Amino acid sequence: MTKKIAVLPGDGIGPEIVAEALKVLHALRGFGFKFESEQAAIGGAGYDAAGDPLPEATLRLARQADTVLLGAVGGPKYDTLPRDKRPERGLLRIRKELNLFANLRPALLYPELAAASTLKPEVVAGLDIMIVRELTGDIYFGQPRGIETRGGERVGFNTMVYSESEVRRVAHVAFGIAMKRRKQLCSVEKANVLECSELWKEVVIEVSKEYPEVALSHMYVDNAAMQLVRAPKQFDVIVTGNIFGDILSDEASMLTGSIGMLPSASLDEQNKGMYEPIHGSAPDIAGKGSANPLATILSVAMMLRYTLNEQALAGRIDAAVQQVLAQGYRTGDIYTEGTKKVGTAEMGDAVVAALCK
Repeated sequence: MTKKIAVLPGDGIGPEIVAEALKVLHALRGFGFKFESEQAAIGGAGYDAAGDPLPEATLRLARQADTVLLGAVGGPKYDTLPRDKRPERGLLRIRKELNLFANLRPALLYPELAAASTLKPEVVAGLDIMIVRELTGDIYFGQPRGIETRGGERVGFNTMVYSESEVRRVAHVAFGIAMKRRKQLCSVEKANVLECSELWKEVVIEVSKEYPEVALSHMYVDNAAMQLVRAPKQFDVIVTGNIFGDILSDEASMLTGSIGMLPSASLDEQNKGMYEPIHGSAPDIAGKGSANPLATILSVAMMLRYTLNEQALAGRIDAAVQQVLAQGYRTGDIYTEGTKKVGTAEMGDAVVAALCK
């Protein structure tokens, strides 16, 4: 059956890295994978095309597709736009409109990249963490929000809010993933000072009763940030809210050598998903052909695994990426002395070559 993929390249390096991911998808045709793709604008590109960071045509395409592949959004040229017109609002809106509440962010250290990590190899060797981030609630979406004048000065305010049902559904996702891994789940919050986190903790404990095989632990977010640097291998699966997950997953990315290596999946209740690298649009290197496409290529592997139920093909991509790294190919962000420095397209070609061997 032919799958329909909505492709949203976005801004900055987005089009460059998505082009390499599409090379990999086209190579999979040789293994019997049937798909069609259609591209649409989002973020700054959406604003340029239609005056909206999430044009109606883009949202319609995303709804109709089986899955969505996204590049990145944002850039300094849009910083002076009204807040609701900025590229990041398009990204937040599509997550909300598609009900993509569960964000999966693996932090896996390839042995070949141990030297690229800023931590000692013995601290990060063998690292394999899955961060499950709730994606459609919390302070990014809570109301009221805004900037207003009070007592003669401007005041900015946002609301951190979670409902019991929002916490419960993402907790089920996290426990389900933990059951397929080492059966360890750490819930990260700030229950000592935030009522929102207090509710989060209570609901996660309630859900844990349905998963007696999973060892549940709790950690305040400030401690979790420290522990990720001090002893990251203590973690298996982490479940946390939107803002804490945003910060912790970026921190975890540097344990693996580069944020350019980490893919992500954002899923709804039926496992329809949007797949994207966790890094940004990197406007400073856009158009230079130096961006690392591996996070986007690995996002395609996650797409095949979680939404399209093509486990074998997902495994082929993972193996091809590992082979390319073993052969010494490196983009600038993961380059170390003695390896082969290549550009975006060369790295994509190397993965395709390894895939088709």
